This record gives sequence, C-alpha cells and structure tokens, in this order.
Amino acid sequence: MTSVMGLLEEREMAARVRAEELRAQVERIAAELGEAEAVLGRRVIARAELAEALAAGAEETDVLVPGPRKVPTAVEKVPVTGSTVPRRRQGLTLQALAPDYRRLVELVESGPGGGDGVSAKDLAVELGLELVPAKIEGVRSRAKRLVEREWLAASPSGRFTPRQPTATAPAAVGQPGGGRGGGS
Repeated sequence: MTSVMGLLEEREMAARVRAEELRAQVERIAAELGEAEAVLGRRVIARAELAEALAAGAEETDVLVPGPRKVPTAVEKVPVTGSTVPRRRQGLTLQALAPDYRRLVELVESGPGGGDGVSAKDLAVELGLELVPAKIEGVRSRAKRLVEREWLAASPSGRFTPRQPTATAPAAVGQPGGGRGGGS
C-alpha cells in the first residue's frame, strides 16, 4: 500500500503547489487592482474638480477682468460644449446655449417651412455627421433635451419645430434679466 499512499502524497503535493501559485497570482492581481482603482479615483476627482473650477471660473471672470464694470446679465455667461441646457425664459437668447445646441436650434428655425418640422436624420445631414444610427440618435437626444427645456417643439411624428423665433443677438441686455415669467 505504500505505492498507493505515495501516489496520493505526490498528488497532494502537486495540488498544494498549484494552490500556492494561484494564491500568489491572486495577491499580484489584487495589488494591480488596488493601483488601478487608486488611479481611477484620482481621475474621477480631477474631473469633478475641473468641472467645479470651470463653473466657478465663469462666475469669477467678472471680478478678475480689469476695466469698466458691466452689469452682469444671464446672457453674458459663455456656455461651453457639454454644459447643461438652461430652461428657456424671457430675456434668454440663443447665446445662452452651448454651440452644438445653438446650432440645432438655428437649423430647426431655418428649416423648411410649412410646419412639418425637421427630422433628426435631416439635422444630422445638416451637421455633416455620418448617417449611422448612433449619430442620428445623438442628434435626436440633444433635440429632445431642447424640447424639454422649451427651446424647440416636437410634433407627434417626432419631427422638431421652432417654439417661436428666438433672439440671436444680445437684444435683451438692456432689459432686466433673471425675472421669471412669460417665456414659452
């Protein structure tokens, strides 16, 4: 029976060696995972800090710029690409929108007459985008966001129409801004 016992001892030893090798791999992978999670955490914090700094920078710009003081209005903040879309209200012009959203409103407003509206596919064509579902759905998503914020209207067929002509120049600068009320 010593030969059977010897075989079992050899197999046990091989299993023990394999288990030790796997434990070493688990420790190495756990260390790499810890490092990767630390890098990810730093990058998330950096992005959040940058977004906060950019938002605060827009407010502080009025204080840091030397020269004659202007009365700040809602129109003077320059939006950046990727910024949120403000709800449309009286005194707010297209200049309050980020450039990509402003372009969508301008395309819908200059679209074909007749009240049919413009499809997301037509908007993608006008923007010079590749006509693939992902690009068209991206345009549709941005246009729907403009509908939600009352910059555009949507027909039941899913086409986008102008809410009503919007001012493209800062014509409302002399008017008191920030008041809530009758914007549609």
